[in-house]
Amino acid sequence: MRVNKTFGLGLFALSMSAAVMVGCSSDDLSSNESEEGNGGGGDLVVDMQSDAVSLDVHGSNDTASSNVTSNIFETLVTQDENLELQPGLAEDWEQISETEWEFQLREGVTFHDGTEFDAEAVKANLDRVLDPEVSSPRAFLFEMIEDIEIVDPYTVRFTTEYPFAPLAANLAHYGAAIMSPAAIEEDYQGMEAGDEAGSFLNENPIGTGYFTFDTWNTGQSITLNKNEDYWGDEANVDTVTFQVIPEGNTRIANLETGASHIANNISSSDLNRFEQTEGIKTNQTESVGMLYLGFNKNNETLNDPLVREGLSLAINRAEIVEGIFNGVGVEAKTPLAPKVFGHDDSIVFNEYDLERAKELLAEAGYEDGLEIVLNTSDQRERQDIAAYIQSALVEIGVTVSIETTEWGSFLDLTSQGESELFILSWSTVNGDADMGLYPLFHTDNQGAQGNRTFTSDEQLDDMLEQARMSEDENERLALYNEIQTYVAEDSTIQPLIHEEYLVGLQENVQGFWQSPTGVLVLHDVSIQ
Repeated sequence: MRVNKTFGLGLFALSMSAAVMVGCSSDDLSSNESEEGNGGGGDLVVDMQSDAVSLDVHGSNDTASSNVTSNIFETLVTQDENLELQPGLAEDWEQISETEWEFQLREGVTFHDGTEFDAEAVKANLDRVLDPEVSSPRAFLFEMIEDIEIVDPYTVRFTTEYPFAPLAANLAHYGAAIMSPAAIEEDYQGMEAGDEAGSFLNENPIGTGYFTFDTWNTGQSITLNKNEDYWGDEANVDTVTFQVIPEGNTRIANLETGASHIANNISSSDLNRFEQTEGIKTNQTESVGMLYLGFNKNNETLNDPLVREGLSLAINRAEIVEGIFNGVGVEAKTPLAPKVFGHDDSIVFNEYDLERAKELLAEAGYEDGLEIVLNTSDQRERQDIAAYIQSALVEIGVTVSIETTEWGSFLDLTSQGESELFILSWSTVNGDADMGLYPLFHTDNQGAQGNRTFTSDEQLDDMLEQARMSEDENERLALYNEIQTYVAEDSTIQPLIHEEYLVGLQENVQGFWQSPTGVLVLHDVSIQ
């Protein structure tokens, strides 16, 4: 296993091959497949828009990283295509009191380094994600856990500080994936020697999953190998290579020429191209995500709710859905997608009203307009949204400068509060409103945890805390209605669209599906 972070001759050659890949013939991949006969084995190539940020599951909070780590690591509980909870590394679980949960662990499972999976391993992982020295951006998911007790080698009991209904769903999150306790120990030893948290784990991602880590050429590709000693059904393909191909047209061209099998993050504007091209197809998945316009409240201008509301009212969500996404997706009237518990159709964030927008800016003291910076990542639709917002805000006298950065740098920029306006997404991966609202708006989660607007509001904090502590479903729904109404009236963010994810596939790829969280599920994929 190695991580190649240098840019020597080998990586230069890889970079050049990626650059010319669209000119390759379809024979590049078919030679591997023809030896395998009827869909068994082969080398699967997946084109990704962005590189992983970290392979330490506690060190990132983004989908690009989860697309890789979800194949290396496993969680106690998993989610199916309908976000229903299913057994994972835990065979069974039950809530034995308001604040106690017991999980019965699967026996006979080993990590890729030969270490045994047991209750000690679970405790080591949860202790680490909650360790302040690690400063995990995913710690908020588990901060209610007060005690982790090893009942016996294959039984672990969690005691929460307060009743928390979505605990099992949170343990299905990619941030609860179980890493080798031996690797965790190595990482702590590195920290004692002066390394940053995650330095060892990021280069040595060791889990129990159906693929093992092979190489990472940063900014270029990550390769995984089939785990021949997997405890369950082995993966169908021999290897998976995630190629970083930022340009959407290049990802599609790779499919057309046979240089890749799967292309993630396909634009809805390319659907016609897929329909007209023999040998490729699309997979379409309703998401639990939201694209939104964020306002950094640390910025003096944007700290004024009149300004935030004025800017929001100048944006026509319907034009974004139809004009940029070709109707693939639905207008985001609230932060919670329709599939998420707590979604409420009666709540609507700031409907388009140009005249009212002008009045609000004048009331805020900007009758002569203002200048502002809009930050976005290098993803195609987000750049298109940025251009739309730029033109829309001209109508109310606002001059917008667009600054585009690559994904990792963009995340750093927004997490450190160095943006003004920004376009970002949030996925409620556990299907519960707590995850869709608490990380985005609670004061404790400012920065990388999710609250990139740097909202700090005691009343809002209290409501969010009450909602996550209640075990009464009707009470929770009422509180989430109140929270979404409160956030809408404050114009904390402007939700834009609940996307539908589009993935391009060669027609010979079978067994693929995508989670509503956006993560690609590759366990059953075969190349026919």
